Amino acid sequence: MAKILKGAPVAEAITEQLVARAADLKNKGIIPTLAIVRAGERGGDIAYETGAVKRCDKIGIAVKRFPLPADCPKEKLLDTIKEINEDETIHGCLVFRPLSDRETEAAAAALLLPEKDVDCMTASSLAGVLSGRGAGYPPCTAAACIELLDYYGIELEGRRVTVIGRSLVIGRPVSMLLQARNATVTMCHTKTADLPSVCREAEILVVAAGKAGVVSSQSVLPGQIVIDVGINMNTEGKLCGDVDFAAVEPTVSAITPVPGGVGAVTTAVLAKHVIKAAERALEIAEPRA
Repeated sequence: MAKILKGAPVAEAITEQLVARAADLKNKGIIPTLAIVRAGERGGDIAYETGAVKRCDKIGIAVKRFPLPADCPKEKLLDTIKEINEDETIHGCLVFRPLSDRETEAAAAALLLPEKDVDCMTASSLAGVLSGRGAGYPPCTAAACIELLDYYGIELEGRRVTVIGRSLVIGRPVSMLLQARNATVTMCHTKTADLPSVCREAEILVVAAGKAGVVSSQSVLPGQIVIDVGINMNTEGKLCGDVDFAAVEPTVSAITPVPGGVGAVTTAVLAKHVIKAAERALEIAEPRA
């Protein structure tokens, strides 16, 4: 039986650390604040927003919400982001994506200040993930994978890791974060020839393909660690990951559940980025004091 790598204790450990940092900021006159921009009423967005607000309340982070209609004109969205950029009391901004169209999303990404971009929306943040330098932050879900591996004491240096997925939200950035920790990373996707055999060469699998069942019992070997980032709905209307959990769990040594795995850590990572943004803002302001 595999060890189940649950996300809740990881999130609680991060939260405990952040409470002290938020209190320290408040003692210095800074209330760490997150802006949430949501266009429309998508169920997944609302659920994530609710979880993020609860997490922030627990830590001591203020939240300012900017709900907009799904058909919000581009100008209104950009005016909202400009308002957030100019508000020095706001340290981090989360914009739910996708937006109404690619042009609008590109314009929003170009306008948002990288130092307030806590979920890697801007080109500068992506460049920061690539280079290891920059004002922005990696995507919360990608960073949550690393937090989870660290919490459970899973060594990355020198390990062979296969990442399935090449999106800018998870696949590519998590590959860079893993390489920054000296893992040897192979990037795959659903079009990779003989994907199961490539998976079997890995010591750690990070699965973010966006397709239920892409990793089956044919893809794994004893001793492997599987991090399932996928969120899908199965034929019974229940949440499931990209990994066939029932088929894979008896073979591997450790695996994350869906739900209750990586997703449970993301709001804690979001909060961590907001706290760091507030600390950076204070560092910049102090020399002028």
